[in-house]
Amino acid sequence: MFDEKDLQQFKKKGTTAEKVQAQLELIKNGFPFLELDAAASIGNGIMDLDESQSDKYIKTWDAYCTGSKHIITKFVPASGAASRMFKDLFSFLDASYDVPTTPFEKTFFDNINKFAFNKELDDACLKNEGKSIKDLMADGRYKAVVSNLLEAKGLNYGALPKGLLKFHKYGSSARTPLEEHMAEGAMYATGSDGSVHIHFTVSPEHKELFKALSESCSKSLSKRYGATYNITFSEQKPSTDTVAAAADGTPFRNDDGSILFRPGGHGALIENLNDLDTDIVFIKNIDNVVPDHFKTDTITYKKLLAGILVSIQEKVFEYLRLLDTGKYTDAQLKKITAFVQKTLCCRCKDLASKSDKELAAWLHGKLNRPIRVCGMVKNVGEPGGGPFLAYNADGTVSPQILESSQIDLSDERKKEMFTKGTHFNPVDLVCAVRNYKGGAFNLPDYVDKSTGFISAKSKNGRELKALELPGLWNGAMSDWNTIFVEVPLTTFNPVKTVNDLLRPQHQPA
Repeated sequence: MFDEKDLQQFKKKGTTAEKVQAQLELIKNGFPFLELDAAASIGNGIMDLDESQSDKYIKTWDAYCTGSKHIITKFVPASGAASRMFKDLFSFLDASYDVPTTPFEKTFFDNINKFAFNKELDDACLKNEGKSIKDLMADGRYKAVVSNLLEAKGLNYGALPKGLLKFHKYGSSARTPLEEHMAEGAMYATGSDGSVHIHFTVSPEHKELFKALSESCSKSLSKRYGATYNITFSEQKPSTDTVAAAADGTPFRNDDGSILFRPGGHGALIENLNDLDTDIVFIKNIDNVVPDHFKTDTITYKKLLAGILVSIQEKVFEYLRLLDTGKYTDAQLKKITAFVQKTLCCRCKDLASKSDKELAAWLHGKLNRPIRVCGMVKNVGEPGGGPFLAYNADGTVSPQILESSQIDLSDERKKEMFTKGTHFNPVDLVCAVRNYKGGAFNLPDYVDKSTGFISAKSKNGRELKALELPGLWNGAMSDWNTIFVEVPLTTFNPVKTVNDLLRPQHQPA
């Protein structure tokens, strides 16, 4: 199937013929559905805290930040282009009519002065069209306004990533999501030395733009929030690209005969996360940001999740050190078992049949792995995956974040779990990635490689099948210890379309 040119291509990309063949087999055979025990809910996999408990965990996090020199990092996937955010406006440019007709188009133009990019867009219209936005609209030249927003002659927003777009107004100035993440980081992720570490994963073509913006705004944000910024960037590694398959299951080949590889999805970023030298990592999507006046709940609950994480980590480390001694009582083993089953929600049916030595080894294996605490919001119909209790290959049940494609929706029982789930995943994670001996976990070791996604695509009019790696917070973290915590909907404010920026939480106070 592979010739010498193929093998040279694999070598250059950092992969092997064996890996490519394995990916083709996955595309051919598909991925198995996960077996579900239940949708996670309050009291069954999701923590719900009262005010006194919340205060305790927030104080725990504040003490962690001001105590020893821990490295705390915000990790923000930011490589995605904003083109989908402007899908309706691209459709307007291609439409046979010239004036706003759909409800979306009317809303956009009726409120155009409320967007944070309005001043820049007005300047672009004056430069390129000789008229302001207001005058162009009066002349019925609405498409000229949109073309100056989306195309290279103007702001080029249709080709830029979300992280570089102006989202929020601050008086006469405006902030991008990159700047909002920097501001947010100073409010809950500042270390004892006053530094804030933020890592953005970006596409190669936009890396210099991200760097330039972060450098230009660091001084003013440092002055405002009293923190020193350490901003770093990485790109998805070529070695994590996945092979595309033709309709007959063979490798999809480009016109020049080379094999087509495609980015492996956000699950590939587990490699970027693994490269960080850090103790604690906050993970949040680039578009889930709000202006400062709306950040109170975000900061409170980020600290709460982090306080739970370091509290649980401390207990895990204590138990692992005890198990290492081999000097534990039956009562201590029962206490550790209860912690694994109740706090970590990792359940196993046959523990009673294990000897003390076997039980201790099992407990050690379950405890000694990365930990993540995940905020979950009440389900109000927003798209996205959700929290479940799912079976693992070893027969245990543990918390997992699953997408609909991982669930057999032809099974009525499982479909009901999915459709009636009380919570969904807003991508609000805090992670501990060092072990109890101070070393870093090798995160790829904890990926469930039997999970992933296969989608139908096309190139140059030819159909192909694309393989996505296990999602970063799905299969890529499958073997982590996971704790779900309910957080309020006010902490979830994504911008999926440009008109989402008109929501109150994205407008000035």
